[in-house]
Amino acid sequence: MNRVIANYIQEHKQEILKEWIQTTKETADDRVLRVVSDEVFTSTSSEFIDLIITNIKGLKEDYNNKLTDFAEKVVRLGWPLTFVTRGLHTFGQIVFHRMEESGTVNRDNQMDMVHQFDEWITPMNNEIVSIYSATWEKTVSLQKIALQELSAPLIPVFEKISVMPLVGTIDTERAKQIMENLLNGAVKHNAEVVLIDITGVPVVDTMVAHHIIQAAEAVRLIGAKCMLVGIRPEIAQTIVNLGINLNQFTTKSTLQKGIEAALELTSRKIIKVEGAM
Repeated sequence: MNRVIANYIQEHKQEILKEWIQTTKETADDRVLRVVSDEVFTSTSSEFIDLIITNIKGLKEDYNNKLTDFAEKVVRLGWPLTFVTRGLHTFGQIVFHRMEESGTVNRDNQMDMVHQFDEWITPMNNEIVSIYSATWEKTVSLQKIALQELSAPLIPVFEKISVMPLVGTIDTERAKQIMENLLNGAVKHNAEVVLIDITGVPVVDTMVAHHIIQAAEAVRLIGAKCMLVGIRPEIAQTIVNLGINLNQFTTKSTLQKGIEAALELTSRKIIKVEGAM
């Protein structure tokens, strides 16, 4: 990088940072500003300027480490890639205009300085895009794995009775995960009755019902009984209107009623103890 540009940025770091933060705030999407406090925005912006200066100094290994850390941080903050790349472009504009005002950039060297700026900013922009994209893909992958691990767990609530609470939309991929967790959990917990709780499922259409029926049939094949609980009135109406046949397993309106029925199926019941609070 041109040493004149590098020296100017280092000598005027604080003024450039102040103008950059102000300009960026004025042009930034509200979503970017809503997710962080002014303090975090300022510290992250300062970190971005330090990253640029590290690049200017030619400290490649230190720069790569800082770039990776910065990319991970902005991904966690939820800042879009366009915000980061636009920020670099804004930084370059501020520096160039300030150098013009100071006379460092003039008619005689303007074209050469424009070329020098391009040689500096373009590779850095490409590196930021590459690292950010890789970090985003890694983050999404880890989140997906975490969600799969947490999605549709089979929870033993009593001996031989387990519950699988379903929350959110059920698609084909998630249905496979539900089936796998259901079968593995039923065997692991030696469940005789499995309750599938759909209280948290917003919509039950033909596809969702098909997946649930398949899951119930699979549970029956390993020697357990399946019960569908959490059927709200609007869900019941939808099931009837769609002509979905759920006759092959017991249904209950609430989880509580489902557990009471499951206890009866396993020759147990909840009784009130006299004198108990």
